[in-house]
Amino acid sequence: GLAGLRIGVGAMDPSLAATMMAMKPPYNVNLAAEVALTTSLEDTPGLLERVQQIVTERDRMMVELDKIPNLTPWPSRANFILCQVPEGQGKEIFDGLCSRGIFLRYWSSGRLKDYIRTSIGLPHETDAVVQAFAELCGGSDAA
Repeated sequence: GLAGLRIGVGAMDPSLAATMMAMKPPYNVNLAAEVALTTSLEDTPGLLERVQQIVTERDRMMVELDKIPNLTPWPSRANFILCQVPEGQGKEIFDGLCSRGIFLRYWSSGRLKDYIRTSIGLPHETDAVVQAFAELCGGSDAA
């Protein structure tokens, strides 16, 4: 997939498109992202294969995370899984992940307080994330 490039497509009424174009920053897609996009689009079978690999790994990660006590992974159709950790333990778990060299997205306030988002990566990365969550959430034999 190409989610990391932050490139998207919109289909909308022309008046809405004009409003959005007036608000967007100039040159908001860098050259490297543009080259990666055009190269990927020239290899549609390869792009679709990468998307399928991400979907497969996401589904596997969801199954493994769901086995961990005190962790609530939310179903996802994106290239990430949002996990709710025990109330008040988000920062401690996030710091524990960081100390293991695992850098995820953590929210310390608002509606996503005590949630950690993990992007889908390679199988060995999934294994490391699952093992770390299991150790930090109190279910180390889950992984």
